[in-house]
Amino acid sequence: MRRRTQWLGIVWLAAVWVLLWGDLTWGNVLAGLLLGAVVTWGLRMVPVDFHGRVHPWRVLVLLVRFAADVVRASIEVATIALTPGYTPRGAVIGVQLRSHSDLYLTLTAELVSLVPGSLVVEAHRLTGVLYLHVLDLDRSGGVEAVRADVLAQEERLLRALASPQEQAAAGMVPA
Repeated sequence: MRRRTQWLGIVWLAAVWVLLWGDLTWGNVLAGLLLGAVVTWGLRMVPVDFHGRVHPWRVLVLLVRFAADVVRASIEVATIALTPGYTPRGAVIGVQLRSHSDLYLTLTAELVSLVPGSLVVEAHRLTGVLYLHVLDLDRSGGVEAVRADVLAQEERLLRALASPQEQAAAGMVPA
């Protein structure tokens, strides 16, 4: 089987390599390009197709709400850390996502993990279930509130990036 060379990916990995070293030299650039080529050619990656469309207003809504969630959760985690004698009651919760796309599963998992107080510990690709650890179930509103928050995050993501067909397949009325 003939493999296509992904030059953009190799250049991107080389740029990240140079940034990690923090020094723009010919040696770092060449090493980054070589490493990028080895990673790109040596590790088989399943291609992820994007069939959606970027909806700028919905992307803005997604980003503003995400930023608000990060600020709110940061305050909650700081409060937990600074409250003497308080022991948070953590839990691992499974959330069945509506979309069956690897792309939207991954993006939802990333957005959920970036909010302090929750961390995705497993993403089951075949079933579309995210398992996440919640730092304090009581302050998060309970199991159903956490599930509702994750599903709302997924919906905002689908409204921002998914095609009407993908939204319908996820059981949503396309906007």
